[in-house]
Amino acid sequence: MFELSDKGRGVRQMFDDISPRYDLLNRLLSFGIDRRWRRFAVSQLSIPENGRVLDIAAGTCDVALEVAEQTDPSVTIVGEDFTQGMLVHGQKKLDSSEHGSRIMLVNAPCEQIPHPDATFDAITIAFGIRNVVDRQEGLNEMFRVLKPGGRAVILEFSNPKSQLFRKIYYFYFQKILPMIGGLISKRSAYQYLPDSVIEFPSQEEFSAMMGKAGFERLQYCDLTFGISTVYVGDKPKA
Repeated sequence: MFELSDKGRGVRQMFDDISPRYDLLNRLLSFGIDRRWRRFAVSQLSIPENGRVLDIAAGTCDVALEVAEQTDPSVTIVGEDFTQGMLVHGQKKLDSSEHGSRIMLVNAPCEQIPHPDATFDAITIAFGIRNVVDRQEGLNEMFRVLKPGGRAVILEFSNPKSQLFRKIYYFYFQKILPMIGGLISKRSAYQYLPDSVIEFPSQEEFSAMMGKAGFERLQYCDLTFGISTVYVGDKPKA
């Protein structure tokens, strides 16, 4: 059984509380274009037949299902999340999907992935790394369970570089979104989530963290004026 810090338990409880509205939250945070971002992120993978993919912070399984949609039917997917409430709602999606039988769900945090070394051909995590308490350890664990030559693709909200657009974005994040969130769910959660985006490291800083974990051929691509960023890193073959 994994142990979480006090902060980790607080984050887990928050996501348990908002899990029924989590998909709506993502639509609000992304202005409704998160589906396009996920498709693009998954398209950066290269997964062989009979390959294995780990989707960390799987949430309600949007990314896991997108991986299934874009890959050969022989590919199997493990969706991992430390919040049981999210997995409950994710399983409902799997039960109604033709791809559901290819996806297995596991309750675990990113910092303590319950799989042996070099298990997966690819790893994805979307809108989750900013909620990992020890991000460096989470990246270290991702590197550990990835096969040599495998690829990690991380999709995360980021801070727009345009000063004008950033001011508009921050106003929406800090003023409008919490107000809307308070009407449809838990206001404190909708305040935490924008704050977690604003404090997230810059693209260069986060890429450096991936490099520290051992990833090579690092690259990142900003999407939609820098509202989100896709980070890509490979584990060396040797």
